[in-house]
Amino acid sequence: MTPALQSSSVFYRRVLSRFPRDISLAFAYGSAVFRQTGGQMGKSMLDFVFAVDDPVTWHTMNLLENSRHYSFLRYLGPKHISSIQTDCGAAVYFNTLVPAEERVIKYGVISTDALIEDLLHWKTLYVAGRLHKPVRILLQSEHGKLRAALVGNLKSAVIASFLMLPESFSEEDLFLQIAGLSYSGDFRMVIGEDKSKVSNIVKENMPHFRKLYNSILQECPQVVYKPQQGISSIVKSSSITQSAKGIATAGLFKTVAYSARKLQKMWRGWRRRPS
Repeated sequence: MTPALQSSSVFYRRVLSRFPRDISLAFAYGSAVFRQTGGQMGKSMLDFVFAVDDPVTWHTMNLLENSRHYSFLRYLGPKHISSIQTDCGAAVYFNTLVPAEERVIKYGVISTDALIEDLLHWKTLYVAGRLHKPVRILLQSEHGKLRAALVGNLKSAVIASFLMLPESFSEEDLFLQIAGLSYSGDFRMVIGEDKSKVSNIVKENMPHFRKLYNSILQECPQVVYKPQQGISSIVKSSSITQSAKGIATAGLFKTVAYSARKLQKMWRGWRRRPS
């Protein structure tokens, strides 16, 4: 481990030590963690997300240790804070502009169950979308369902992006599409955000995206993956003509039904793979 990485690891451990320990997943994300084009890593506010199994208990403990992190809502008590977290917006409760280790941080708290729901079903894509992009995992429990959901979220991002891209495309095209999924329809992209934000994220972090998605792309039987080259479907001229012939010999209805079963089988196979 390089001195810089070792120093940052110590910093993150110190930040986490300020909070209650009942955290199933903690990660740091954003321009202060991963360089973006035109960004200044050292001066940005650090963003964190903490997933906790029991929000009421966690907020109870955090109010005892860090009550000044909260706004006037701290006077409502942990149960009401947890209700606001669960019932409003994307099921995340943020404390912002918090001084920590000579930096300023923002941290969001989400229940583990709500996180899994978002990862599997893209209920809001608020946290799941952040996890489509490289993040720095600081702590992760041995929660089997959560681990599987984290992998499933990445696979879903790949599949969704495939549907939006042409037959052949570059590695950068894919990562731009993936990174942009959670910004589709985000009003912040209309007001207040740099319009080139997605490109800024991807161009500076290609190795991180590659590391995040390499194993998933290698396992996908429907694509040929050549890092720093193109990604294309395996469809060759011979298979195109063979498929066309199959439509004629089997009939359109049977062909569609067969293709649907093949896609379902592929998806089930992906879901069964151990994370």
